[in-house]
Amino acid sequence: MSERQGTGATNGKDKTSGENDGQKKVQEEFDIDMDAPETERAAVAIQSQFRKFQKKKAGSQS
Repeated sequence: MSERQGTGATNGKDKTSGENDGQKKVQEEFDIDMDAPETERAAVAIQSQFRKFQKKKAGSQS
């Protein structure tokens, strides 16, 4: 998942399209216990909602 910085109001930097794209990749470290039961429940809930969204999207296109 990508995250955009500076969405909404400008942060004082004028940037033309394509300028400096990919030059500055900031890797964020997350302290998430992937073995925790609440993490697994959250993942299942997110996946369930995504599957519902995909079914609804596929049904509306037909």
